[in-house]
Amino acid sequence: MSQTPLSYKDAGVDIVAGDALVERIKPLAKKTMRDGVLAGIGGFGALFEVPKRYKEPVLVSGTDGVGTKLKLAFEWHMHDTVGIDLVAMSVNDVLVQGAEPLFFLDYFACGKLDVDTAAAVVGGIAKGCELSGCALIGGETAEMPGMYPAGEYDLAGFAVGAVEKSKILTGQNVQAGDVVLGLASSGVHSNGFSLVRKCIERAGNNTPATLDGKPFKQALMEPTRIYVLNVLAALAAHPTNSESSSGIKALAHITGGGLLENIPRVLPEGLAAHLQKGSWPQTELFAWLQQTAGIDDTEMNRTFNNGIGMVVVVAAADAQACAQTLRAAGEQVHVIGQIAPQGSGAQVVVA
Repeated sequence: MSQTPLSYKDAGVDIVAGDALVERIKPLAKKTMRDGVLAGIGGFGALFEVPKRYKEPVLVSGTDGVGTKLKLAFEWHMHDTVGIDLVAMSVNDVLVQGAEPLFFLDYFACGKLDVDTAAAVVGGIAKGCELSGCALIGGETAEMPGMYPAGEYDLAGFAVGAVEKSKILTGQNVQAGDVVLGLASSGVHSNGFSLVRKCIERAGNNTPATLDGKPFKQALMEPTRIYVLNVLAALAAHPTNSESSSGIKALAHITGGGLLENIPRVLPEGLAAHLQKGSWPQTELFAWLQQTAGIDDTEMNRTFNNGIGMVVVVAAADAQACAQTLRAAGEQVHVIGQIAPQGSGAQVVVA
C-alpha cells in the first residue's frame, strides 16, 4: 500500500515563507551597510574588513537576548521594538570597553514562521543597528515545529566591535575622587521583566492608563536606549589619560543586577561608588513598579536600572565638560555620586 508523500511543509517547515522573509529583510539590512562590509546577507558567512584607521585593533564581542519581555510582546502583539532591545543589549555592552560596534548578527527561532511578525522584529533589529552605526550583515531564521508555543519566538543577538588597543577602557585608572555620571534610561530596558510581569498580574485591571505621559503598555515596552554614538563622541572629546589621570575612565551598562551589581564590574579592588539617593528622579514607571511589588530601594537598585541605563566614571576636573558634551548630544545626564575608598562596606552604596 503506497503512502502519501510528505513534504517539508507537511512537517511544519515552510521554505517559501522563509524565502519571503529573506526578501523582506534584505532592504532593511541594506540601510545598515557601512564601511567594512564585504559581503552581507545571502551567503553562508558574512565578510567584514576592520577599518584601516585602526592601528592596533582589538575586537570586542557581545551576545544577549531580550528575556521575558518577549512574553509581553506576544501577549500585546507589540513586535516592532523588541529588535531594538536585542541590538541595544549587545552594543551597549561592547561600548563599555570603549569599542565601536562594527556588525551584528541575529538568531530568530519559532515553531511556525509568521512572515509579518518576523519582518516586524527584524525591522526593529535593523533600526537598532542604524541607531548604533553597525551593520546587520547576517542572521539565522529557524522554524522548528513543536519547539515553541503558537505565536511565540525567541531571539539572540551577537555584536562585534573594535577599539584601539591603547584606548581599551578597563577601569584600572579609576581613583578616589572621580565623579559618577548617570545617563537616563528610556524605561525598564530589557531586564527585570519576570518581576514586571508579576506586577502586572498583581495589579489586574487596576493598571494606570499612562506612565510618564505614555500609554501603559508602551511605557513598559519602550525599547532599550542605545548610548553608542553619543558616548563614543564623549570618549573622543574626553579621552582617558593614565599619565594625567584625566578623561572618561570607565563605563558600566546597567543591566541585570542593576546599579548594585554592574558598577563593581568596572571598579578596581578597594574602591567603591558612593551614589547620592535622590540625585536622579524616579519616574512614574519605576515608582509604580516599586509600589506594586512592595520592595525597598535596595531591591529596586538590584533588580532594575531604576532610571539609569549607563554609568560614566570620569575625572572630577572633566566631569562638568563631559556632562555638557553628553547633554548637547541629547542624553539626560545626572551627577549621581563619586568614587571613594571602599573600606569594609559594599562596592556600591546608595545613601
